[in-house]
Amino acid sequence: MKNNYLPYPAEIKNIEEETADIRTFRVSFKDKKMAKSFRYQPGQFMEVGLLGAGEAPISIASSPINSGFLEFSIRKAGKVTSAIHNLKKKDILFLRGPYGNFFSIEKLKHKNLYFIAGGIGLAPLRGLISMVFNKRKNFKHIKILYGAKTPDELCFKDELQMWKKIPDTEVWLTVDKPCVGWGCKIGVVTELWKETNVHPRDAVSIVCGPPIMMKFVTQKLIESGFKPKDIVMTIERYMKCGIGKCGHCNIAEKFVCVDGPVFSYSQIKQFPAHEEIF
Repeated sequence: MKNNYLPYPAEIKNIEEETADIRTFRVSFKDKKMAKSFRYQPGQFMEVGLLGAGEAPISIASSPINSGFLEFSIRKAGKVTSAIHNLKKKDILFLRGPYGNFFSIEKLKHKNLYFIAGGIGLAPLRGLISMVFNKRKNFKHIKILYGAKTPDELCFKDELQMWKKIPDTEVWLTVDKPCVGWGCKIGVVTELWKETNVHPRDAVSIVCGPPIMMKFVTQKLIESGFKPKDIVMTIERYMKCGIGKCGHCNIAEKFVCVDGPVFSYSQIKQFPAHEEIF
């Protein structure tokens, strides 16, 4: 019988510095049988831990189409993540999961797709974006609207440039505070509505970012004619155990670590008014 609390060691193969406080760690399971059998879907997360420091729920930033490794984009924010940021190649992390639900790729087929992200919120969408581009002919027009505080705080800069070159794809960037030479939009991500048409016809919007950003993006999407069921997001909530036992991520009868973190806005609208999601 599988022990849901048992972590598996994974070796760090590469560390990519995305911003001053965000690094993407590529890891591979040490156990060959585990490495071969492990499966996950875009939108799921893992409990990423370090002996003596603890563990934290981290979204999987890689795509299931890439076998043999996992990637996690981790912001240095507390005890666990600070300890992880001190690691080097060949050091060991401990992983358990995957946990949570995931984005349904089938429900996105033959749709126009809007990926709207803020800051590190692009990381949970990255695996889904990669899967969509891997089967590009199954989807209609794709727009990626992405914002951050400054140009230096944009993640996956090389991939953003590559995505721009994919047929029938648009990438729109904006920052709150530009630097010298910044040639894109200035302002919050909803300002990008002025630059490109955001239309609900045959479309699904996938959103992730800071709570306040998701609040205003959702309002803007509804104003633009999107139905709540066609707005899909992955939400933040303090998660601990990952399997719905500890209750830290409870919202009414839901547990974000089990029933989420991916929800449609139509589901979120059913949550009690006192539960502040964003």
